[in-house]
Amino acid sequence: MNVQDVDAGNWEKEVIASDVLTLVEFWHERCSWCLRLNPVFEELAEEFRDRIKFTKLNILSKPDSREIAVRYGVMGTPTLMFFCKGRSIETVVGLAAKDRLKETVREMVEKHEQCIEQSTELKT
Repeated sequence: MNVQDVDAGNWEKEVIASDVLTLVEFWHERCSWCLRLNPVFEELAEEFRDRIKFTKLNILSKPDSREIAVRYGVMGTPTLMFFCKGRSIETVVGLAAKDRLKETVREMVEKHEQCIEQSTELKT
């Protein structure tokens, strides 16, 4: 499988400290739009597997996971958020057409090199 589950226990390592472009889907199992997005997300993860890390955070699985969603301003599901060097660089809210999502992923991959070159170290 090309999609990795993340939660508060591995968020820092897999998303914030990741040195590759990372896409996080904020979702939960009662979200019908999330379930409809699933096959598209999996398909994109397969197609772009060598260029981007695909992850999913179930916002209702644990209180800590919900806190992460709140910290990043997630107001609804599904929300897709791209991270580069620990920073959110793009967000897609709601269910989007496959072609639109694919184009957004492609654009983020193209911009990723600039993001790495221009990024500065995060201060916590």
